[in-house]
Amino acid sequence: MKKLICTLALAVMVMSCKTTQEKTSATTINEVKVAIDLKNVTDDKVMVTITPPTFTTETATFHIPKIIPGTYSEDDYGKFIDNFKALDANGNALAVSKTDDNTWQISNAKALAKVTYLVNDTYDVEGTHDIFSPAGTNIAANENFMLNTHGFVGYFQGKNEIPYTVTVSHPATLWGATSLVDNDPSNEVDVFHTPRYAELVDSPIMYSKPDYTTFNVDGMDILISVYSPNGTYTAKDITPEMETMMRAQKKFLGPVNSTKKYSVLLYLSDMKKPDAKGFGALEHTTSTTVVMPEMMPKAQLLEQLKDVVSHEFFHIVTPLSIHSKEIQYFDYNTPKMSEHLWMYEGVTEYFANLFQVNQGLITEDEFYNRMAEKIEASTRFNDKMPFTNMSKNILDKQYKDSYYNVYLKGALIAMCIDIQMRESSNGARGILSLMQALSNEYGNNKPFNDEDLFAKITALTYPEIGAFLNKYVAGDTPIPYNDYFAKVGVIKGSVKKPANPFLKGDMPYITVNPATKEIMIPPGMELNGFMKKIGLKNDDTLLAINGTAYNLDNIYELIMSSMDWKENDPITIKIKRNNKEQTLKGKVTLTMEDVEGLHFTDNSKAKIKEAWLKG
Repeated sequence: MKKLICTLALAVMVMSCKTTQEKTSATTINEVKVAIDLKNVTDDKVMVTITPPTFTTETATFHIPKIIPGTYSEDDYGKFIDNFKALDANGNALAVSKTDDNTWQISNAKALAKVTYLVNDTYDVEGTHDIFSPAGTNIAANENFMLNTHGFVGYFQGKNEIPYTVTVSHPATLWGATSLVDNDPSNEVDVFHTPRYAELVDSPIMYSKPDYTTFNVDGMDILISVYSPNGTYTAKDITPEMETMMRAQKKFLGPVNSTKKYSVLLYLSDMKKPDAKGFGALEHTTSTTVVMPEMMPKAQLLEQLKDVVSHEFFHIVTPLSIHSKEIQYFDYNTPKMSEHLWMYEGVTEYFANLFQVNQGLITEDEFYNRMAEKIEASTRFNDKMPFTNMSKNILDKQYKDSYYNVYLKGALIAMCIDIQMRESSNGARGILSLMQALSNEYGNNKPFNDEDLFAKITALTYPEIGAFLNKYVAGDTPIPYNDYFAKVGVIKGSVKKPANPFLKGDMPYITVNPATKEIMIPPGMELNGFMKKIGLKNDDTLLAINGTAYNLDNIYELIMSSMDWKENDPITIKIKRNNKEQTLKGKVTLTMEDVEGLHFTDNSKAKIKEAWLKG
């Protein structure tokens, strides 16, 4: 999962393939059938009907997930289930007791013929829960359904390893974007098969009016599907950049190819309505769900998609091909967590940055700056906390707030392993070759034991890597980043970075009049160079910039668009000063800030540096 933090701000993994229905005898049913009705939406709720397998016990326990892998958050999806009923073959109600938010115990289970319930969505009530939007659900009748399947379909305890058949009835005008295979040719019914519950949960489906593109990258079919409620963007608008990025990723990965189809499901949120507000992405084995604000300027949207989608795509390496038993046999209601978030999220985040410099999508200095920013941000967390211990206990209150550090220090752990492997092999091997070796050792359906991973990595690499893992990942010693950068000729130093015209760090240069929603420059605020140059003054009201009107409702759009301004871009600002409107014209002047960064300075290390970044 990748969250966008600040004005924007995590990774489901379970395996996916298809199977056929099984029956152990003429009377014993060993599969689960699910019917989801998207045609008859009532009170913003969707009806789900489940035909169970045969039970030989007196009671059956039905669960809706409390947690899903990747978000590492107890979200209690059962809270969005209403009117749960268990019925026998004659339609008579069986006794049901709800034992917690996500669990129902059904009596006389031998007579159970079906279960029905209504599902509420999460997007339009986001202020009432903490579910990350890409892991949430949307129900907008005849417009859009975001079916993160863990929010709609549950499982019977002890029966989650048997096949599922899911039938979705939907309006003919809507099309389901997914990596699952639809086995029904009609345009109002889709039928999907998965060999077990985990693979159903791993397969989101987004229904909306068809807006998608497809292309093939080295044998992998890519689907890009977009829902833009106001028609601001289409799949064609973002596909060229996505294709360029994914081709670069596949070239970077080399022989690693864990799936034949990959889908990007992009939901663009309408910020003027009750809608999704948690921006970022959640990865699955063969797809990713992405939520972004529809009002975001195109250049900024494409830049954010490049970062978050590339991160999710790299999860095809880990945890798809390389994962522990805790991931393979994930318990959705009483989970045991793995020790190795540093690998599942950290290596993935590192690859999402490394491939860009490796393939020439960003410069070396931009890559160094990204790593420097991660170091600075990671210092806000306890640097002596053993990463394996934090990972294994991530659901506990004392560790939960440290989760975001997996994208910071986790990526830096991966970077240091990469550098150390380059030094130990005289540039011949890096962390990508390690992940390829681990993938060959394990693979999709062969999980490892958590406690065995470090020894296996050491055997596949060098003693220095084992020592690093035990000291800095399992141990409580902070990583001496300068020592590792020195191995590739990089040192700390001051760098220039353009400041946002309306922000100084986290402090804004603008405010809002709550009575009128107008954006103002506060009295007494020291103006920056951009404001002085264009002629802005304290107490000015900003009405429009380059023809676009702004106020409280779209101030976010103003901040985001200003991030794309370039030095000397022409600019026109309509203001109100002393109750009179006037227009200021000029060119953008960006103030440069001195921030701590990284530089390559030691030419004697040029060979190993090139192997690190370009090998």
